[in-house]
Amino acid sequence: MTTKRRYFGTDGIRGRVGEVPITPDFVMKLGWAAGRVLAKNGKGPVLIGKDTRISGYMFESALEAGLSAAGVDIRLLGPMPTPGIAFLTRNTRAQAGIVISASHNPYQDNGIKFFAADGTKLPDEIEQAIENELDHPFEITNSSKLGKARRIIDAPRRYIEFCKGKFSPVINLGGMKLVIDCAHGATYHIAPNVFEELGASVTAIGIEPDGLNINKESGATYPQILQERVISTSADIGIALDGDGDRVIMVDQKGVVVDGDEILFIIARSKCNSLNGGVVGTLMSNLGLEQAINGLKLKFLRAQVGDRYIMDMLQQEHLTLGGETSGHIIDLNMTTTGDGIISCLQVLETMVLKNKSLRELKSDMHKYPQKLINVSTDSQIDISRLSAVDKAVKTAQAELGDSGRILLRPSGTEPLIRVMVEGVDERQVEKLAVYLAAEVETAVQRSA
Repeated sequence: MTTKRRYFGTDGIRGRVGEVPITPDFVMKLGWAAGRVLAKNGKGPVLIGKDTRISGYMFESALEAGLSAAGVDIRLLGPMPTPGIAFLTRNTRAQAGIVISASHNPYQDNGIKFFAADGTKLPDEIEQAIENELDHPFEITNSSKLGKARRIIDAPRRYIEFCKGKFSPVINLGGMKLVIDCAHGATYHIAPNVFEELGASVTAIGIEPDGLNINKESGATYPQILQERVISTSADIGIALDGDGDRVIMVDQKGVVVDGDEILFIIARSKCNSLNGGVVGTLMSNLGLEQAINGLKLKFLRAQVGDRYIMDMLQQEHLTLGGETSGHIIDLNMTTTGDGIISCLQVLETMVLKNKSLRELKSDMHKYPQKLINVSTDSQIDISRLSAVDKAVKTAQAELGDSGRILLRPSGTEPLIRVMVEGVDERQVEKLAVYLAAEVETAVQRSA
């Protein structure tokens, strides 16, 4: 029987800063518990990296204290993208890597997630063992065995070279004009260098983190400023990363957003002969993506929303490529986790080799109109048990018929219920999404 986890979700432990479990005392004990569990299974240091939100300093110190108390050495990376921490965990032969980040969330949130020695997410049984260890009293190891900490000064340069190494050595980006939005996040000192050193002319925005502005009106969740800048500078493309650098959204030369579904299609088509016959998307992936992937003579599989579920399905089906509409793309032939910079490099490489614009590359995928509305909730509510919502869904689905989809699901990272409607008629899709969101909001308020 599987034990229900109290803290670990689909993407580590995440929440509002100052509210349990995102408090310094809990995070210190989490570091201690992780150190105790890891010490039983291997040797070597544990890396700690973070994004740019102000609370990262506090939680970095807390994790360092906890790991040291458990007798584990620490290597501090400072601000680093999540995929960079995964890479460095492998590259430095560490026994684990810890990321302090709440990804695309605002600065008021933060989170802790772990990578195993091979740069993949910790196995479920190790996460469960860490939770079990949290129940034990905090005990400090003998002073002679306390963990030592030091900083890896060249961490950004190592990751920059890793990213550049994933781009074809026989071509460059000379003559290409890019605008890159780093969301005032962990890629601010890395992404512009990667693309400039590959020959592109780069205009960088979102590169002035102050601890409070991460993801604020910038990055992959807010591409409007990027769209404007691409048009005003006559750039070839725009690149929007999120706060921890594992997602990417692009903008074509006309200022039109190219989302994760379209990026996944472009990558899949460029390497369709090496994908073991299939691509993994999610329940949120556009029906147009499924049809386009099928048109490449590949099967399209849908996992639950979340990179953990995509990874699980990739491994179960012996596949290598999958991704989410949000721009979280996993290519196991390139790296071990979602990486916004590397995903973008694959698209740019295809543009150069095919001598086609981003707009041309995406044109063979025809997206169905899709509307997503987020409904806020203060508590965990099982919406499948709300009869009024169930009735509303059946009414909406009857109107859509067989040519559309409806999906209601709780967010795995934020206190939201996501309402998605997809169909052929854009006006109908919009109308039904608004209707269902209102029904969900009313039902949530009544059940509170």
